Amino acid sequence: MSEQPSESAGEISVGPAELDDHAFLVACNQAMAWETEQRRLDPERLAAGVLAVLTDPGKGRYFVVRQQSRPIASLLITFEWSDWRNAWFWWIQSVYVVPEGRRLGAFKALYRYVEGLCIDSGGCGLRLYVEQDNARAQSTYAALGMSQSHYQMYERGFIDAG
Repeated sequence: MSEQPSESAGEISVGPAELDDHAFLVACNQAMAWETEQRRLDPERLAAGVLAVLTDPGKGRYFVVRQQSRPIASLLITFEWSDWRNAWFWWIQSVYVVPEGRRLGAFKALYRYVEGLCIDSGGCGLRLYVEQDNARAQSTYAALGMSQSHYQMYERGFIDAG
């Protein structure tokens, strides 16, 4: 997949996460799980999972927004092959913006950045899942051009994250 250089939006910049971002990414995941589900994730399992992505791009890719070199937001992209389209769907996951970084356009910058990467690489689209009651997030996604899918999500878990 092609790589774009970091893009700036005022005082913020977007780019791929580095190994040095590990602690920040773990903290973002912990905070997001608590804010959205009041769930505490197992710190060792989470730290190992984040490290697995940072060291193996086949598992996914993290991206980070920085404000004056300080990370303020992150998201994870994972990939799903579509045999119907003969191309990859990019799944947006683990989105988090630190409280002091909100309302600065950090998520919009992240979204536009990965959208450009997906298009440039020949990806067939972006997907994400959102809590059914999270109207604010849903309106944000709609404002960026996403629409609600006709699919519902089902799951059967075998490993508990927390």
